[in-house]
Amino acid sequence: MSDLGPEQQGLVDALVAECAAVFAYGIVAAFSNPTRADMVAACTAAHRARRDSTIDALRAASVTAPLPDPAYASPFPVTDAISAVQLAVQAEIDTSVAWRSAVERSRSGGTREMGVQALTEAAIRLATWQQILGVTPSSTAFPGQP
Repeated sequence: MSDLGPEQQGLVDALVAECAAVFAYGIVAAFSNPTRADMVAACTAAHRARRDSTIDALRAASVTAPLPDPAYASPFPVTDAISAVQLAVQAEIDTSVAWRSAVERSRSGGTREMGVQALTEAAIRLATWQQILGVTPSSTAFPGQP
C-alpha cells in the first residue's frame, strides 16, 4: 500500500487503530466492572461502526482496506477492572492520534469531516474513561496530539 496518497494512508492508519480498538474493547469487556457493561458495549459498537464507515470510505476511494490482524497484543497486562479502564483509555488515545493524523492528511472535505467527527467522539470517550480513573483534567485541549 505504499503507493497510497496521504489522505488514503491516513484512512488506512485510522482503520488499523479502529480494528485494534475493537479488539481491545473485547478485553475491556472481559475484565470491566459489570456496572459498566452498557458503556463498554456502546464504545465497542462505536468503534465497529467507525471501522465499517472507514472501510466504506476506502472502498469509495478505490482502496482495498487491509484485513484486521487476527490478534493484537495489549500494551500491558489486563487483570482487573482498573487495568481494563486503563486499556480503554489507551484505545481511545490510539484512535485519537490516528484520526488527528487523518485530519491533518485529508485533502477532501468528506475525509476531513469524517476525521473530525471520529476524533471528537474518541476524545469524549477518552475523557469519560479518564474521569472514571480520577485523572484531572480528564480532557486535553488538543486531543490526539502526542
